[in-house]
Amino acid sequence: MACLPKFSKIIMKHNTKITIILLTMFLVTQIIGLFVISAYNNGIPLPYGMEPPEEIKQEPQGMQIILAFAIAITLFFILTKIKAIAFIRLWFFVVTTLALGLALTVILFKLNITYQPQYLALLIALPLAYIKIFKRHLLTHNITELLIYPGIAAVFIPLLNVLWIIILLLLISLYDIWAVWHSEFMQKMAKFQINNLKFFTGFFIPYADKKQKQKIKQLKQKYAVKGDKVLEKQFKKAKIKVSLAILGGGDIIFPIITAGVFYKVYQSLIPAFIIMASATLALLFLFILARKGKFYPAMPFLTIGMYLGMIISWLIF
Repeated sequence: MACLPKFSKIIMKHNTKITIILLTMFLVTQIIGLFVISAYNNGIPLPYGMEPPEEIKQEPQGMQIILAFAIAITLFFILTKIKAIAFIRLWFFVVTTLALGLALTVILFKLNITYQPQYLALLIALPLAYIKIFKRHLLTHNITELLIYPGIAAVFIPLLNVLWIIILLLLISLYDIWAVWHSEFMQKMAKFQINNLKFFTGFFIPYADKKQKQKIKQLKQKYAVKGDKVLEKQFKKAKIKVSLAILGGGDIIFPIITAGVFYKVYQSLIPAFIIMASATLALLFLFILARKGKFYPAMPFLTIGMYLGMIISWLIF
């Protein structure tokens, strides 16, 4: 069982190994996203009552989605202020379970498990979500992240068209700039999640130099048998400096949604792959540009990359 270390500072410039790991996880999630999206776009209905009526699909719901995002962010802010830890964990547990269920349903269906795969998917999702939210297992956390965002994206894609995804990306980018560079709300939210909720919505990779790794190894050998709480206490006493490589969930899901919308509109994987590739290159550019110890909003970089991908797609189609 791995414990999340105490949050201290988000390091935005990482070594080559960590950068490659983050980029690979991002790209794998995008590929899984296209796999899930293509399945739901080609005949598999969304389970758990999430399939929108045909009349809703015919009319883009961009404004409603923007309003829903605004309400969710405001609600999360209020809940953090009143420190409603139990409620937030329950909220994220339910969302995580459903999102995993949506992605796993497609995987099971493709494995020829065609009789009620959505319920088997839930049975698999429940323990994974429980471990992720309540047990803070690092490997489980990052593995489930690969499936959560494809599942969530599948819900929003039928409700958007190209115009609305362009608008949505612009608004989210402006919000990201404000939240990171002006109000520092994003940093505070990440700190609250890691320190208080003991989980993070996004990829989360703690790493240390050789000296710190040796200290961690010695502490684990000495205190691991006494339980996670004792081990965590000893980590605090030892003042071990652990750097964090993180990538927020919004930075992962919006490229999936964008690629999915283009796949739905053009009924081709080519524009979706172009947008996926352009987003990955934009993220790589951010990692190269970023300086250690500074904070950067990822969405403006990703949005510019995806806009370029859109232009290339339009030139082709």
